Order: sequence, then structure tokens, then C-alpha cells
Amino acid sequence: MEPAQNSVPWSELDDRAVATARVLAMDAVERAGHGHPGTAMSLAPVAHLLFREFLRHDPAHPEWTGRDRFVLSCGHSSLTLYTQLFLCGYPLTLDDLKNYRVLDSRTPAHPERGHTVGVETTTGPLGQGLATAVGIAMGARRERGLFHPDAPASESPFDYRVFVLCSDGDIQEGVTAEASSLAGHQRLGNLVVIYDDNRISIEGDTDLAFSEDVCARYESYGWHVQRVDLGPGGDVSLDDLREALREATRQDAQPSFIAVRTTIAWPAPNARNTSKSHGSALGAAEVRATKQLLGFDPDTEFAVDPEILAHTRQQAAARGAVLYRSWLQRDESWRARQPAEAALLDRIDHGDVPAELGDVMPAFPSGTPLSTRKAFGRCINAAAEVLPELWGGSADLGDSNNTTISSASSFLPWSSAGSDPAGRNIHFGIREHAMAATMNGIALSGRTRIYGGTFLVFSDYMRPAVRLAAIMGLPTLYVWTHDSIGLGEDGPTHQPIEHLANLRALPGLDVLRPADANETAVVLRTFLETARRPAGLCLSRQDVPTFPRGEAGFASAEGAVRGGYVLWEADDTDGLPDVILIGTGSEVQLAVDAGRELAADGVRARVVSMPCHEWFARQPQDYRDQVLPPAVRARVSVEAALGQGWRDYVGDRGRIVSIEGYGASGSATALYERFDVTAEAVVTAARESLSSLREAMPLSC
Repeated sequence: MEPAQNSVPWSELDDRAVATARVLAMDAVERAGHGHPGTAMSLAPVAHLLFREFLRHDPAHPEWTGRDRFVLSCGHSSLTLYTQLFLCGYPLTLDDLKNYRVLDSRTPAHPERGHTVGVETTTGPLGQGLATAVGIAMGARRERGLFHPDAPASESPFDYRVFVLCSDGDIQEGVTAEASSLAGHQRLGNLVVIYDDNRISIEGDTDLAFSEDVCARYESYGWHVQRVDLGPGGDVSLDDLREALREATRQDAQPSFIAVRTTIAWPAPNARNTSKSHGSALGAAEVRATKQLLGFDPDTEFAVDPEILAHTRQQAAARGAVLYRSWLQRDESWRARQPAEAALLDRIDHGDVPAELGDVMPAFPSGTPLSTRKAFGRCINAAAEVLPELWGGSADLGDSNNTTISSASSFLPWSSAGSDPAGRNIHFGIREHAMAATMNGIALSGRTRIYGGTFLVFSDYMRPAVRLAAIMGLPTLYVWTHDSIGLGEDGPTHQPIEHLANLRALPGLDVLRPADANETAVVLRTFLETARRPAGLCLSRQDVPTFPRGEAGFASAEGAVRGGYVLWEADDTDGLPDVILIGTGSEVQLAVDAGRELAADGVRARVVSMPCHEWFARQPQDYRDQVLPPAVRARVSVEAALGQGWRDYVGDRGRIVSIEGYGASGSATALYERFDVTAEAVVTAARESLSSLREAMPLSC
């Protein structure tokens, strides 16, 4: 892919634009009283060069799909991006810069996707931006292979690059090691990372905690690596950086890593190269001194010469218009030649899901126990038949998570039999955190549906990226199998206890724990049809009964679309039940067995399956009251996990059957007995709940 270089020579106006960006960064932080001025000052020439000469973008069409993506991984330096968006003519004003870090402004402390036009992904937690960018690059390759596989290089409307600015802090975070290793293995030639090697962190020089050879590490990952040293005097060497970027954008078989030596807070006379400039306002005296060095009036805040603004905006607009028109021509040509692929793209862009999805989903017969992870494997393969945009994989647990699309090839650069640069089965390796972060990037690339699997206990390794997916509202699907002590002998290190409660505590994440194979099919289909936010499927390792839907008092699995529904009631129930038993996943069978035992003893029991608290909470109040009548206060929840959160459903007279410690190594049957998560325990808890209500009743006069 050829670089989109600018043919207009760099001029004195560009030097002044860089100086303006530095002054705006200082003034914004000074007015706010807090922020990160130093990096924004030293990266101003890097960002200006990138936006001016290399990044394919058009301020008039900020969302056009052929644009290059720019990711500011060092999100604390948000002014690096905001000043460029302002100078290039994106919908960001000088008043927005003046309101940096002010509530509801378009210039929050860290860039937020969907809040500020021109921000591709929410960054701030260090390392997440770079790892997400790896996913965007993966998504771009998959999309090209799905829609335009045979196009020559640089001739497809699906060709674009991902540029990243990252910091020492990003490089030190473990998620970047995982993601960068994956990117090198995948040979993502559409990814360019610029590393701001300023060697300063909040506590001081990075040699306090960091002495590795970063370039050697990236060379070992299989990246194309270059170094750019400081220029004369201590500022960035723009000529060397320009040549390095030209070389990087010639690479198609390797991701590129450019280590750029900078001096933080350049050219502030006293704050430069100090840790204080990293995360604190420079102070009025230092700001005045720096403005004088740069030729600005020290008594003027937020000074922007109209000539400079006209120069940067005219140049960005003219260059962007040319790039956009060129892309439109390629897009029109592709649509004319490949109408079927164009129709598929339009269907995806409109958010439509084929009606056939419901038809191809398997229906599982009762009487044959089946683990929900195996049911998921059959369902995802069925869905893949009608959703070519669906792809995913596992953190080296494909056979256990059942995440493999059996008819598809592996997503790998051409190297061996079965590999395909646009394959549908991703091998994330044992890199759970990078898997979650790259899934965010794939979702952000926009044209495909992504899922990724591991054991539920290892969702801990994924949590920071899952939280970002929830913040951004990305429709990522996490397949978390081995979801309880039911996984057996692997013991407490592998048995999730607190994880369901932890994940349910994440606003914006739907936690799905289906009770049987047919619920699994329903919740997966529902997610694929309606998802506007991430979801985690928590699936059993062990076989569970497949309930006889429509027989013996059992309701259809379609009730699962509402998050909670009446699965079973005693045959002789007339009116309100005496007690409600609520379960999820593999413990619903215990509630059913307990309900039958209670019914045999004359207690009218209702069993509610609640595969998703979040979906149930979004139902109308009248529906929720039908399922859980407020008048019925005798209630029991049963889940082989921490009981936290269940009091909201069982109330003050209810009982919670749960596990309040860690697991043990043994068979699933022995473990459920050991931790007293049994049908007998549910019966006992139900009787206790009923008894507590009788004891609380006032004596009649």
C-alpha cells in the first residue's frame, strides 16, 4: 500500500503551526490547572507531520471507511490529538480547547470514542490503544479478504493503515507485549507504531524501572524496526522521521515500529526533560518563558494566527478531498464489479441480520444431556453459515471452548497448509488480555462480528479491555466456558467463584448463563440479532439436562430472550406460587429437581431461569412482576458462585444457595456435594424461607 504523502513542501508556516500546537497544549493545561502538557508539546511536530503528509484523512468526511486510523495510545496526551483536529478543521473549536477537562466539553482528559469526532478508540489506560490498534489492523485484513480478496495492493477501497502514537508507559504494560507479539506473528503490514522514546515517567527517568532494549524486543517479535534520534538542539528530527515513515509505509509483510527520541516539554527552558512536565501544569512563569522562545506574546492565551489556521485547514481540506475522491472511484469500481459483495457490505452496514439465522439455529432434543459449551459450538457453526462476517477464535482453547468454525481456514499469513490471511479462525495464543483488546479493535474496524473464548476464570486477564468495550458499547462476544466448580479436577485455580458477580458489576456488559442447549441457541441468536454492547456467554464444561420444552410443565426456551422467565411450575399451581426458585446455567436443573420435590410435598413451587440479569432488568416492570410477583416473598436463588447480587432478587426473607469460598480438586459431582449446592440444599433453603415468613406473620387477635 503506497503512502498518501503530501507533495507540498514543508514551510515556515508549518513550523509556526507546530509552535501553535505547543502553545495551545500549554495554555489548555494551565487554564485547567492539571493535565499532561509535556508530551503534547514534544509530540506536536510528530503529529503535525503525520496528519500533514502520511495519514489518509479528510476533515470533511471524518467517518469515511477508507480513511487511515490514528490511535493515540498515550491517551493522557490527548492534546496531541485535539490540537491537530482543531488545526485540520475537524468539528473542534478553540473554545473546546479552552474547556479542556471541563465537564461535558468535547475535550475530556482522555480521548473518548463517540464523544469527539476524530477519536477512533477510547484510550487512557496505557497499553490498550496499541493493543486495540492491532485488532483494527487484523479487522482491516479480514474485511479486505471478505469483500475484495483479489485486488492488487493499494487498489482496493478496503486498504488502509493504522498509525499509533505510544509512550514508554504503553510499552511497559504487559498487554502491548502480548498484542505486539501477535501482530508480528500475523505480519500486519498495515500497522505503523511510533514510539515516543522520551524516557520520562511520573516518578522520574524511566531507568528507575526500565532498562530493556525496546527495539530489540520488537525485532524479536518480527517487526520492521527503525530508530530516529534527536535532531540538532534537542527537538525531534523531522527529516529523519519523515524518511522513517516513508520506509514504514513501504512495508507490507511486517508491522513497523519507529522509536523516536524526543525531549519532553520541548522547548520549555526549565521544564524540558523533567518528570514534572509529564503530569502537571508548567506554571505561569514557565509558560511565559516558553512563549517568548517560540515568538509568541507571553501575555496572550490561546493565540492562533489566522494565517496559520487558514494554512493548516486549507492544506488538510485540499489533500483530504483528493484522497476521498480517489477512494470513491475505487469504491464505485468495486461495487460495479462485485455486486454480491457490495450487497453484503450494505446489509452489514445497515445492521441487518438475515432472517435465515433463526432457521439454521439447531433445536436440541430433550433426553440427551449436553454441555452448553458443546451446544454453543454447534450454534456458532450454524450461525457462520449465514453470517460470513462472523469470525473469532480462542486463547489456545479452541477445542475446549468449541469456538472453531469447522468449515473455515485459520487467520494466518500465507505460510502453511490451511492458513489464509483472511481466514475466520483466529489463534490468539495464550494472550487473553490481548485477545480482548484486539477484539475491541476488530469491532471498531466496523464490518465484521467478533468473538473470542477462554475459561471463565481467565476473564480476570481480560477485564480492562472488556471494561473499555462496555464503555464504548462494542458488540464483542466473550465465550467463557468451564463456568463453575463443575469443571472438576482442575481445582480452585481454575474454578470461577467471584467472576459472575464481578462481571455483572460492569455497567454495559451483558452476562449470559444459559441453562441448557436450547437456551444457548436462543441467547446466541438474540445477541447476534440485537447486540449494541458486549456480552459474555458463560458456558458449562459438564453435561446438563436438555429440558423437555413444551412438555411436563416446561416453557419454551424463547423466554430466554427476556433474560428471565418462568421455566417450570408445579402442575397443580393455581394463582401465585408459594415459593420461587431462581437459577442460572447448570444450577437450573437443581432448582427444577427441588421444585418437583417441594410440589410432591404440597408446596407450590415456581422455577425461574434467569440467564441474563441485564436483559431481565431491561424488561417492563409488569413483566418482571409477572415472573417474580412481589407478593411472593419466599424465594431461593441457586448458583455455583458467589452469592453477591442475589439479595436484590430474593429479598430479605429469601435464601441464597451459593459458594462463599474457593473450590477444590475433585469430580463435579463430589464438588457440588462438598459445597452443598444441591437440590436438597435448595429444598432446605425454600423451607427456611417459608418458615421465616410464617414466623414474621402477626398473631391474630
